[in-house]
Amino acid sequence: MQNKSIYILSIESSCDDTSAAILQNDIVLSNVVANQKIHAAYGGVVPELASRAHQLNIVPVVQQAIEQAGINKKDLNAIAFTRGPGLMGSLLVGTSFSKSLSIALDIPLISVNHMQAHVLAHFIKEENYTSPQFPFLCLTISGGHTQILKVTNYYTFEILGETIDDAVGEAFDKSAKLLGLPYPGGPLIDKHAKLGNKTAYKFTEPKTKNTLDFSFSGLKTGILYFLQKEQKKDANFIQENLNDICASIQHTIVNILIKKITLASKITGIKNIAIAGGVSANSEIRSTLKSFEESHGWKTFIPKFEYTTDNAAMIGIVGYFKYLNNDFDKENTMATPRLKINQ
Repeated sequence: MQNKSIYILSIESSCDDTSAAILQNDIVLSNVVANQKIHAAYGGVVPELASRAHQLNIVPVVQQAIEQAGINKKDLNAIAFTRGPGLMGSLLVGTSFSKSLSIALDIPLISVNHMQAHVLAHFIKEENYTSPQFPFLCLTISGGHTQILKVTNYYTFEILGETIDDAVGEAFDKSAKLLGLPYPGGPLIDKHAKLGNKTAYKFTEPKTKNTLDFSFSGLKTGILYFLQKEQKKDANFIQENLNDICASIQHTIVNILIKKITLASKITGIKNIAIAGGVSANSEIRSTLKSFEESHGWKTFIPKFEYTTDNAAMIGIVGYFKYLNNDFDKENTMATPRLKINQ
């Protein structure tokens, strides 16, 4: 796009991970993430604790990112930050810090939509990775979001379907909690599922009015009633059948996701299919999508594991595209917890 090197400092603080990255154009030089372990004791993210931890982490994380990239603050051309969606207290920390640093260094400020960043992480330049061609469909799946998007270009996102209740990440974590597994439970269900029989138990897949929308609250309730019924017969049912239960739950959830994205591909005629978000790290989703390349004639795009969860590198790639487009923000830009994908 340009011969000149553009250095973007990007900051992500939408939930419970504080992250900072340095990008040189579309190449990641550093991507530092500070996780907050404290939430595991509460079975989910506690917003007040998250915002406090961001305040403690943000300065050392930014400093580490700059040092690992081997540059100086004076080399920076712009600062990109997550404007939303996310937790208000967490977003405020990143927003305030970014505004202050952009004023101090007298460089442009770029606000980024967190969900757009998950999708455009596919355009981070990586060896042996080819980015999707426009238009493509993206199944965006995380703890807070479940959407099927039609992506026409770097700036145009159309929601074809979305969850009407729980996000898919919640479905995994809440199911794990019913099984007595610690938070976050999604990766643990995936781990146990690899050792189990995915057809051992059958769960009902919820129906939706819009065929491309998702619903997971009914599935969670169905799993609860199933476990209660079986535990009345055998108090040790969960412990004795954990792998099979996890495999069956995961298979049901993945089947719902795959059916919807398959239908979206059929309706739109688009065969470039990408996944994004934290749940895109799930092994069964990845393997199933990959198998569809041959059976459905798809080209699938599966992100590297480090770009699936919340990270600043994905914020930085959006910042880079917006920088090239001179799409800058003023200092009065506000954090927006309920920011929509197309805003």
